[in-house]
Amino acid sequence: MKRKTGTAAIVIAMFTALLLAGCGGGTQKEAPAPVLAPSPVPLSVPAPAPEPEISGEILIAVAASLQNAFEGELIPMFNGEYPGVKVTGTYDGSGKLQTQIEQGLDAALFFSAALKQMDALIDGGFIDGSTVVSLLENEVVLITGAETDTSVTGFENIGDAASIAIGDPASVPAGQYAEEILKSLGSWDGIEKRASLGSNVTEVLNWVAEGSAEVGVVYMTDAAGMKGR
Repeated sequence: MKRKTGTAAIVIAMFTALLLAGCGGGTQKEAPAPVLAPSPVPLSVPAPAPEPEISGEILIAVAASLQNAFEGELIPMFNGEYPGVKVTGTYDGSGKLQTQIEQGLDAALFFSAALKQMDALIDGGFIDGSTVVSLLENEVVLITGAETDTSVTGFENIGDAASIAIGDPASVPAGQYAEEILKSLGSWDGIEKRASLGSNVTEVLNWVAEGSAEVGVVYMTDAAGMKGR
């Protein structure tokens, strides 16, 4: 019995000590050991697969007045990003390009100098109207050659010129705008019969620069590209 009593006393003493420690009865409570968060394990992110190189050939139909911009800057800029794509441009008056597209020209993009030709192709089902964006605007100006003597000072006295060159209003937007200007000034009837009609603005520019036409009507950007002439 004594062994049992002694054993019971020891057990009771241990239990009491544990109880007092748990209740803070006079015994300093030890701070719990800090729980350390596990170190983050870096995830293995696979490198993105390289994009396949784009290659092929596209044909673009571009108004003649934009040829220098495309050949000199835009196409080289595009090829710097996509060297595997060959871009071929066909350049002419917007009306002629419209006709070529209607007759089957497989152009991926059409850059028109006016809305008239673009609208006609949309109405004819040749262009998706939702993809059409107005990118640029321009101004129509009266020009003369650097070596040409003329008394013409503006549209108001354009009729004083011995020879006048404009784009054909039937197919060249710059010619259509020239016609509108001259009609608004009341001088179109007298000029129409003697004006030389170019198939695009580039032709008009060259006629004036060479002196075969005393004055001409083109876009401001076309004239700016012929400095010195």
